[in-house]
Amino acid sequence: MSKLLLVDDDIELTNMLREYLEREGFSITAVHDGESAVREALNGDYALVVLDVMMPGMSGIEALSRIRTHSQIPVLMLTARGDDIDRIIGLELGADDYVPKPCMPRELAARIRAILRRANPDTANNQHEPLQVGGLTLLPEKRQASWQNQPLELTSTEFNLLEVLARRAGQTVSKNDLSTHGLGRTLTRYDRSIDVHMSSIRHKLGNLPDGRSCIQTIRGIGYQLVGE
Repeated sequence: MSKLLLVDDDIELTNMLREYLEREGFSITAVHDGESAVREALNGDYALVVLDVMMPGMSGIEALSRIRTHSQIPVLMLTARGDDIDRIIGLELGADDYVPKPCMPRELAARIRAILRRANPDTANNQHEPLQVGGLTLLPEKRQASWQNQPLELTSTEFNLLEVLARRAGQTVSKNDLSTHGLGRTLTRYDRSIDVHMSSIRHKLGNLPDGRSCIQTIRGIGYQLVGE
């Protein structure tokens, strides 16, 4: 049973989501403010945090920033429908994904499962073999990555996306494929999640000897990981 931390100041909504998620087999701890969210998220007891953006006092964005300073625990943000700025900021700060509010509990549960599956992948069929592309090394079984032998601090979703690119190094991977295999969902129209995650990954990776990024944008299609 996966233990989740649910953070929202709307107590009625929290109780409804808790009841549904517990019926779906999750163990839920709920808190209603940013300070409590940070404290609980960093105690190591949870598999994932569901974090609302709009809260009085410490916002979900600030709470996420503080969590990411110390932990790569998967975080799913709850954002206001149509508020692209909060979504982009959340993704830039290291959120794994987001669900707009009001949300269907069934969709929320599906997104949670998708993140957890990718944070704890099945290592059968040689999927645990190390991946080496130029200066990049990925150890899928351990969920570890390094660049030029220096460890990379990646979120669960960033690791997933980088692994998808590494397994198809030198090939162009469409944004829809990246979303399907990296986020566990189909890419929707105007969804910039993949672009924001790729920008973050690029920032963490080093450049090739000629100064280019090792993640190339293939305009209108997707991305390509190159080793030289």
